[in-house]
Formats: sequence, structure tokens, C-alpha cells
Amino acid sequence: MPSRKFADGEVVMGRWPGSVLYYEVQVTSYDDVAHLYTVKYKDGTELALKESDIRSLSSFKHRKSQSSSSSPSRRSSSRSRSRSRSRSPGRPAKGRRRSSSQSREHKEDKKKTVQETSLVPLKPSENNTRSYNGEPESTEKNDTSFILLEQKFKPNLEIERVLEQYSLRPRKEEKKREEIYSEKKIFETVKTIEKAPSKTKELEFGGRIGTFMLIFLLPATVLYLLLMCKQDDPSLLNFPPPLPALESLWETRVFGVFLLWFALQAVFYLLPIGKVVEGLPLSSGKKLQYRINGFYAFILTAAAIGTLLYFQFELHYLYDHFMQFAVAAAAFSMGLSIFLYIRSLKAPEEELAPSGNSGYLVYDFFIGHELNPRIGNFDLKYFCELRPGLIGWIVINLAMLLAEMKIHNLSMPSLSMILVNGFQLLYVVDALWNEEAVLTTMDITHDGFGFMLAFGDLVWVPFVYSLQAFYLVGHPTTISWPVAVAITILNCIGYYIFRSANSQKNNFRRNPADPKLAYLKFIPTATGKGLLVTGWWGFVRHPNYLGDIIMALAWSLPCGFSHILPYFYVIYFICLLVHREARDEHHCKQKYGLAWEKYCQRVPYRIFPYVY
Repeated sequence: MPSRKFADGEVVMGRWPGSVLYYEVQVTSYDDVAHLYTVKYKDGTELALKESDIRSLSSFKHRKSQSSSSSPSRRSSSRSRSRSRSRSPGRPAKGRRRSSSQSREHKEDKKKTVQETSLVPLKPSENNTRSYNGEPESTEKNDTSFILLEQKFKPNLEIERVLEQYSLRPRKEEKKREEIYSEKKIFETVKTIEKAPSKTKELEFGGRIGTFMLIFLLPATVLYLLLMCKQDDPSLLNFPPPLPALESLWETRVFGVFLLWFALQAVFYLLPIGKVVEGLPLSSGKKLQYRINGFYAFILTAAAIGTLLYFQFELHYLYDHFMQFAVAAAAFSMGLSIFLYIRSLKAPEEELAPSGNSGYLVYDFFIGHELNPRIGNFDLKYFCELRPGLIGWIVINLAMLLAEMKIHNLSMPSLSMILVNGFQLLYVVDALWNEEAVLTTMDITHDGFGFMLAFGDLVWVPFVYSLQAFYLVGHPTTISWPVAVAITILNCIGYYIFRSANSQKNNFRRNPADPKLAYLKFIPTATGKGLLVTGWWGFVRHPNYLGDIIMALAWSLPCGFSHILPYFYVIYFICLLVHREARDEHHCKQKYGLAWEKYCQRVPYRIFPYVY
């Protein structure tokens, strides 16, 4: 077995794959079987190199000095041709003699031209970056495929720069040629470089076994929570109530109403109102178009519900058949998930989700195998993300408010019910008003559309998020006006943190040169994006999550402290955000390298300041 030449931690010169250029790297480990060194570049990139691609600093400097003493043939021939055309300094010209001052000016100009060309590869600077991202998360407007392409063609561009510098071209002309070369090269190969299938290696949610259990555990949890809210004593310490007869959980008329609701929202989605925007680039370089009309759909839905109430339609029907509606939504989401997985088997490799392409049927079925399943221009995932479930959440809350008034013979709803409805209405309206921001979230850019999102959008959001309103119908809680004011202030604080943090991030991402954002400081990364270290993103790494948790607490406080059941949403939300935060941390560490380590040192707290 050959002996190892370089030790761990040793600083050497490593050749960039596919190029003739060497960079200063640090040896981190050595594979005795494959005989490969793992080295880390200064920007945090880690690569495996052969021993032949590594030089010691001393030998590299020696080779460099030798190469500088000998002239390349191309440069020699260029000088010889230049020398044959030029005159000796002491030789008189046939025509008009050049003055000594003109000669000095000519030499100075030539010297400047030579100085403008450099054989040292240029480092990326803050001013040369074309795109920025104000958040340290995976919700970004630049697709990772272009980052990979940029890294792939960077050595080729540097080779072109070296060859051009030997001809002593002016930097302005060289830069123009480089930009043309870069754009042409990337355009020609962006499709072929990403066609290779990328299998999901890191499995979430416990892998195959965990996702298999969640397929049954999630519907059971929804059923359990709704059954407990119906009990006179909804303590979680009590033995679970007996499961109702299966025939009582299913009603064909209820399923028909749910299908009608889904179809109504689909019609609103297809209306030619609202602007059309482009999403993030896909792995193939293509950008999908999305119509932003969620807020208009909400207004039309409100008008439709108002019309039904005007004609004495009883929304109390929704409360009376709440369990049946939940079962109908769960059955529909399961059928939709099966359809999505079957159609994904025929989808091209570049259209598969990076997180749901493991090759395991159960795991890919749960996570989602296809990234953006579409029927024509109808994007199924984007539609379900905000429309049927999120707007349905508000309709359910309204039905609970009316049910409370009818059951308890109230002329107006209770103060607790008003607070719950008002706070959650604000949250939904904000999401629909800022609908375009959802295009940069992990749900759209990374996760496929499978059982996880289908069940979450159509069942979990409308039937679990409305748990506080459903609880108050059977367990009325009286709160005083001072307490109501305090809870309102708490919700406003959470909403302010949530909205201002997201706005700060989106504005910086859209236009980092905006004079209004001049006070913000950021850490540049090797990807050309920036990590904000001031403002909300310098306070904690995920300030939007902090605002979410504060609002969730404010939604539960009007239910009092008699039972922990209304606070299930807060507990679940904290667990969900901690999971997302851990996933974001892992992705950002891989993507930004040393820049992310510097950011974590600058901003040590993740969600809760001085705690976590």
C-alpha cells in the first residue's frame, strides 16, 4: 500500500477539477481504500482529490518561479514579432522622430495595459454579486442548479482568462468576452448537466418506517383531537373516547359538499384575474408561471358565503357534521396522493422532487415524488397550498362562531371567539395578500407533492388549526376586557415580528442596493448571496418562526387554562418549526460553508433569543 504524502491539517495547493489552476486548500482527511484526499477550499467547498492533483506549497512556488523565468512559446513568438516590427531606441526613424516625452507616455500606457491583466484568478467580491438572499434559509429566488453550473464553469472561465491575458488584451474587452462565453456555455449545457438523476440520500421523518407510520398516525391524531373536543372533560389525561361507528363517520352528502368546495376554489384559481409571475428556475432551467389571485379568491368566497347566509343557509351544518367533513377531506387527500404518485412514475427525471426521489415507494409516496405536478396550467401543489384548506379554515371558524351563538342563545359571539376569529383571519389574509412569497418556500422549491402536503393542506390546516374555535363552542370561556387587550397586544407583537422580518428579507433579496436598506449589513458567501447579520435576522436566525410561535400562543390564550387541549397547536407548532429549523441549518451549512459558520458565530440564537 503506498504511503501517505500529506497529513491532515496541512495547507497545500489543490488543483480545481477540470482545470489547470491550483488553489490553496487544507487537507481534512484521507481515504486509505480509494487513495483520495478530502480537501477544503477557502470558500468552504470540500472535494476529494487524487495525490497527483495536490502540490506542496514549497514545490508549487519552485515550479512557479521556474515557469516565470522561461517564456512560453506563444509569448516568445509574440515578442519576436513585436521586436521585428519595432525600432532600436538609438536608431533614427525614417520619418518624423518620436520625442522622448511621447516615448515615455507610450511606455506608461503600455505599462498600464499590462497591469490591467492579471494571471491570478479573481476572487468574487461583494460588488460583483448579482443576487442576494437576506435569509439563511432554503427559501430563495436562485435555484441551486445555477450555483452548481457556476461552480462547474468557473475553472473554464479562469482558463480562458489566463489565455486571454497572455495576449495582453485590455481588461474591458476581456470582461466582455468572458461574459459572452459564460452565458453561451451555461445556456448550451444547462439541460444536459442536470439530466442525470439525483437520488435522495438523506431521509427525513424516520425514513421508510417513520413515514409509513405517519400515514396512519396523522389521520388518527386529527380524529382523536376532534373527538376530545366533543367531550365534557377534554383532558388529555383521560382515556380516549370510544371510536364512533364507521357508518356514522361517512356521509355521501358531506363528501359531495367537500367536492363542491374544492371545485369552487379551482374555478376561482382559473379566473384570468391577478398578475402572472415566474417561479424559481427548475433543474432544467425552465421557469413555471403562476397566477397570483389568492386574495381575489378569498373576496369571491366571502361574497358567496354572504349570499348563502342572506338566503338563510345554515352554516351550523358544518359544525354538526364536522367529523364527517374531516373524514371526507382525509379520504380525498389519500385518493389525490395515490393519483399523484402514479402519474409521477411517468414524469421526466428533471421534474422529480429532490427530497422525494429515494427509490422507496412508501417514502416517496409520503414526501411526494414529483415536484410540480400540473394538469395543463393548473398547478396542483400551488393550488392546494393556499386555497381550499387555508380559506376553508376561515369558513370553519365562521361556522363555529355562528354555532356558538345558536347553541348558547347569544345575541353576539363571546369575546374569546371574536379574538380567535380575528387573529386567525388576519393571519390568512396576510398569507393571501403576500401570496407571491410562497413561491420561495421549501414546500414549493424542494418538497414534492405527496401525502404529506396533500393531507396537511386539505385536512390538517382547516381541521386542526381551527381547534380553538371548535373547543370554544362546547367549552365557553369568559375573559375580561383587560385580558383581551393584553392578548391582542401579544398577537400584534408576534405579527409585527413575523411580517417585518419577512418583508425585510424579501426586500433585501429583491433589491439589495435599495438606499432604504443601506443600514443592513451582511456576510457575502461563495454562492454570490448575502446572509443578513443586522435587523431581525441579526437578532435570531429565524425571526419569522419566533413571530409564528408568539401568534400561536395568542390564539390559544382566549380558551383559558382549564385544559391543555387548545394549546396542542402551540406545542405542535413549536415542534414543527424546530424540525424545519434543523433542516434549514443542515442545508445552509452545506450550501454556504465557512460563511454559514461565521454567521452562526455572529448570530448564536436560532429562534428564541438567549434561550435557543
